[in-house]
Amino acid sequence: MAATKKAVLGQLVGAVDQGTSSTRFLVFNPKTAELLSHHQVEIKQEFPKEGWVEQDPKEILQSVCECIEKTCEKLGQLNISNIKAIGISNQRETTVVWDKLTGEPLYNAVVWLDLRTQSTVESLRKSIPVNNNFVKTKTGLPLSTYFSAVKLRWLLANVRNVQKAVEEDRALFGTIDSWLIWSLTGGASGGVHCTDVTNASRTMLFNIHSLEWDKELCEFFQVPMKILPNVRSSSEIYGLMKAGALEGVPISGCLGDQSAALVGQLCFQDGQAKNTYGTGCFLLCNTGHKCIFSEHGLLTTVAYKLGRDKPVHYALEGSVAIAGAAVRWLRDNLGIIKTSEEIEKLAKEVGSSYGCYFVPAFSGLYAPYWEPSARGIICGLTQFTNKCHIAFASLEAVCFQTREILDAMNQDCGIALSHLQVDGGMTNNKILMQLQADILYIPVVKPLMPETTALGAAMAAGAAEGVGIWSLEPEDLSAVTMERFEPQINAKESEIRYSTWKKAVMKSMGWVSTQSSENGVP
Repeated sequence: MAATKKAVLGQLVGAVDQGTSSTRFLVFNPKTAELLSHHQVEIKQEFPKEGWVEQDPKEILQSVCECIEKTCEKLGQLNISNIKAIGISNQRETTVVWDKLTGEPLYNAVVWLDLRTQSTVESLRKSIPVNNNFVKTKTGLPLSTYFSAVKLRWLLANVRNVQKAVEEDRALFGTIDSWLIWSLTGGASGGVHCTDVTNASRTMLFNIHSLEWDKELCEFFQVPMKILPNVRSSSEIYGLMKAGALEGVPISGCLGDQSAALVGQLCFQDGQAKNTYGTGCFLLCNTGHKCIFSEHGLLTTVAYKLGRDKPVHYALEGSVAIAGAAVRWLRDNLGIIKTSEEIEKLAKEVGSSYGCYFVPAFSGLYAPYWEPSARGIICGLTQFTNKCHIAFASLEAVCFQTREILDAMNQDCGIALSHLQVDGGMTNNKILMQLQADILYIPVVKPLMPETTALGAAMAAGAAEGVGIWSLEPEDLSAVTMERFEPQINAKESEIRYSTWKKAVMKSMGWVSTQSSENGVP
């Protein structure tokens, strides 16, 4: 049986999907884009002080190795020697600095959600000329705690281990993709120190027009250029796996998770958009070869560059900090659900929030407000309100935040989306998907295989020059089977709920003044 299965399967492609709350390794058949096997491990987040969010880079690396080994064990009977390439997709902006001689991290990874750099951001903002916002012009990004440059600035200013390693020329910086590629291709014994254009474009140190690290930006953030990784395309051979079940297999795809989902959803045409529901929520719209700068609080970012000689594509992005993280908070902090899946059952019991609104601004508000002073609020409570209403309100919050971004995107592009393509773990929640269609008042379309982030990384890896087992030609891309959710409430009711949400958002703002919480290391 195994022999026939092997013959039928042919060559396979693996993908690491390293997210904020979990790591997965998935194996696909490039001929059919079918998912054959996978393994998942949840990742711990540490909150050493209020507003600080950290992860252990070694735990992240260990989880990747474990997922690869476990998936390969499951695939053992199908013959894992068929895996010809590996792609990596990763949580973006999360910042790691490590010692290139020992391979040891010099501090925990500072996660994209982390807020410790708020006063750094405010003091830097004062030094940007009003009539020449060169940071935004070059990077497409607003100055925010979200991006890597300010996190790296904090590490260089506050962590003696990092300062010493830079002085002694031992320090390397990277986002999670760089840390993984360097470690998996040999680490201290010849690991490849690189990143791709999509991840580089989220650091605030990268010029998205010239596609190079920018000297002026590095000087502005006081970052030494020698610690930065080499920037490569999203689809080429970076190096070979140096250990484990897949030793010798090339790592040949690398995309920040949201770009990977855009590719996995086959959004290759101008104006195509997708929304990913994970820890946060990220809506990306492909704008083709041109950068569109937003007037409505969206980011301009690199969508993908699928090969060294291939053109770069850009995207407009709306980022919401807290989506699935709100459900995790209900589970871990409030204990009103035991598993994340339970929220659907609670929400179904009531079918409405009965006027309760939840603004989960745990890390301030991202797009379209960029308001770091906002904090989470639950309002509209009465004696009638119970945990089911709060569960429903937290799902509605994800949908309202998406609506705000979609409105901004429509204003920037001048084209209203006829439907929204969705993916990510939360899309398994049918109540959420129906609510999203109702609140947007357009159909929501979900692929039956929701692992589009991993699929995008696998496509980039399989299509790389020197691998060539996955065709990205339009005629070879098979149409994905979709599930559709049509709006079921009337437009007037949808608008009333949305305008009440806007009122709740206003109440969440201006909640905190800058604290000097960023000085010192716990």
